[in-house]
Amino acid sequence: MNKDGKKLTRREKDRLRHRGMMLSAALELFSEKGYPNVSMHEIAHHAEFAIGTLYKFFKNKEDLYNSLLIDTAEQFQSSLDQALKEKGDCHHKLKKYVRSYGELFMANAMAVRLYFAETLGGSLNLRAALTKDLQAYYDDILNKLSDVFSEGIEKGVYRPIDPYALALSFMSNINAFLFYWLDDPKKHPFEESISIIETVFFEGVLLPKGEACD
Repeated sequence: MNKDGKKLTRREKDRLRHRGMMLSAALELFSEKGYPNVSMHEIAHHAEFAIGTLYKFFKNKEDLYNSLLIDTAEQFQSSLDQALKEKGDCHHKLKKYVRSYGELFMANAMAVRLYFAETLGGSLNLRAALTKDLQAYYDDILNKLSDVFSEGIEKGVYRPIDPYALALSFMSNINAFLFYWLDDPKKHPFEESISIIETVFFEGVLLPKGEACD
């Protein structure tokens, strides 16, 4: 299905498949050699396409790189939106979010590692290291997380704290453990960190039973 919900033609399916092969080849080369050290000719050769075919999909290397990042961001947004729209209370949605985000991050570790190796530099601000397009995806997810926390506050599940601040703290908590995992996956398995995240974060914001919000 395309974005309009219409069934893809065989030609459209082939085009998407070829585009995916090119992006995968580029990701492998960028990760191995670094973005500045890879040419469009190398990418075409690695993907087993003619250079002219590659340029029919991407106008230059920067366009290809940005397409790789946007595709990854859209995958994150789609899956995380689904997690936050699941049936159940707000607490269930947030627990589902932790797991979904972790799975996505680990599945796309090569792209994540590449991006931050090329762009983070001396910045200690995760959002500031993102391009404007990626910031829009990041802000969208933060706003949706904020809505879930707001719902929980209204229902007396969470303490009456600024929901956006809760969303930012929640996201930062998860990211800290995921980057810890990225540094050494075997030594710091994220699956074992999930219970720590939930204990440290949620026991700090959950109201004791019987206590209502003012």
